[in-house]
Amino acid sequence: MKKNILKELKYRKLIVQISNKKKIKKYLKKKNISIYCGFDPTYKSLHIGHLIPLLTLKRFVKYNYKVFVLIGKFTSKIGDPSFQKNKRKKNKNLNFSNKIINQIKNILGKKINIIKNSKWYNNMKLSFFLNKIGNNFIVNKILNKEAIKIRNLNNKKGINFKELSYPLLQSYDFLYLYKKKNTIIQIGGSDQWGNITSGINLIKKKLKKRSFGITLPLITKKNGIKHSKSFSNTIWLDKNKTSIYEFYQFWLNIPDNKVIIYLKQLTWINIKRIEYLNKNININKIKKILANKITEIVYNKKYIKDINLAINIFFKKKNINKKKLTKLYKKSIPKINIINKIKKLKKILILLNIVNNKSQVHNLIKSLSIKINFNIIKNTEYKIKSKDKLFNKFTILQKGKKKFFLIKWI
Repeated sequence: MKKNILKELKYRKLIVQISNKKKIKKYLKKKNISIYCGFDPTYKSLHIGHLIPLLTLKRFVKYNYKVFVLIGKFTSKIGDPSFQKNKRKKNKNLNFSNKIINQIKNILGKKINIIKNSKWYNNMKLSFFLNKIGNNFIVNKILNKEAIKIRNLNNKKGINFKELSYPLLQSYDFLYLYKKKNTIIQIGGSDQWGNITSGINLIKKKLKKRSFGITLPLITKKNGIKHSKSFSNTIWLDKNKTSIYEFYQFWLNIPDNKVIIYLKQLTWINIKRIEYLNKNININKIKKILANKITEIVYNKKYIKDINLAINIFFKKKNINKKKLTKLYKKSIPKINIINKIKKLKKILILLNIVNNKSQVHNLIKSLSIKINFNIIKNTEYKIKSKDKLFNKFTILQKGKKKFFLIKWI
C-alpha cells in the first residue's frame, strides 16, 4: 500500500481545491494510476510560478506514482483565457517546446514521461472535435465559470471563439490521457480549477468513469499578482533571462510570513526539521536555507559558492580585488560589456535596461537611487571617470539597496 501523499500535500499547504476527497484517497492506494500536469510552451522559459506544480509532480514520483507532463504544443497556439483581463498577445515564435522540456527534465529528471498534445490534435478532423467533444459542452456554463467571467467583465470586446475553445481542448487532453495512460488525476495551479473540472465532467460523460483534480497555490509577487509571462519583473528559470544571483536574491527578499510556507511547498526538508527551524532559527537564516535549497533544486549546488562570492563583494564589500571581480564576471550575475568611449551615466542606465528613457534616469538619480562603486550619484549629468573603473577594468553599479550590475569596460 502506498503512503498517504495527500497527508503530506495538506501539511505542506499544497492543496487549494480537491475534487471528491473521500474517493480520491481510495484511488491513490492503487498502484496502476497516473497523475499529470500540463504546461503550455508559450515562451522560451518557465518561471518561478511553475515551481509548485513541478515540485508537486516530483513528490508524486517520490511516492512511486507514474507521472506525465503534458506539453501543450497545440493549445499554446490558442491561449488560455482563464483569469486574463485582456486577450493574450500573439507569440511570434511558438517553437519553445524543447527549451521548456529541458527545463522540466532538469528539475524532474531525464526519465520523466513527457507527451505533446500536438500528437493527437495535428491529425484530428474538425468534424470529430465538434461532434464528439464540443457536443458535451454548454456555452453558457463555460461563460459562467469564474476564470472566464474575469475576462468578460474586464474586456469590452469579450472573449473570442478561439479562446473559448481552450477549456474544451484541455478537457480532451485529460480524456485522451485517461484512456491511453490511465491518468485519473490532473493537477494544476488554482487558476486551472475550471479547466480541470471541465475535464472531469467530460470523462464522466464519455467514459462513465471517475477522475479527479487537485489545484495548487500560486507564487505571487508582493502586490499579490501571480508570476506570468505577460508581466514585467518575472523571475525566470532560464539563467540567461534571470541570473542565478537574481533568482537567489528573490528568495532572500520574500516577505517574512511567506518563508515557512515556501520552505514546506518547495523543498524536501522534512516536517519535524521545518517545525524546529520555525521555532528556533532567525528568519533571515531560514531565508538563506530556503534560497540555498531552491537554487540547488532548480540549478545546482555548485552555484551557491558563486552567489556567496557576489554577496561578499556587493553587500559585504569584502576584499575586493581584480581577481575576484574577474571571476565574478564569469558567473551568472547581472553584467554588461560597455566600450570605454561611453561616458554618460544616462546612456549606461538605458543600456542596462534599468530605465527606458532619459527622463526616468533623471528621476532615479534625483531620488539618490544610483551608486557607482558604492558611492551615491547626485549629478543627473554624471559622466564616468577613470577613478570609477576599478583596476581600470570594472565598475559596480547599484540601483536601490539590492540590485547590482557589474560593468566590464572594453
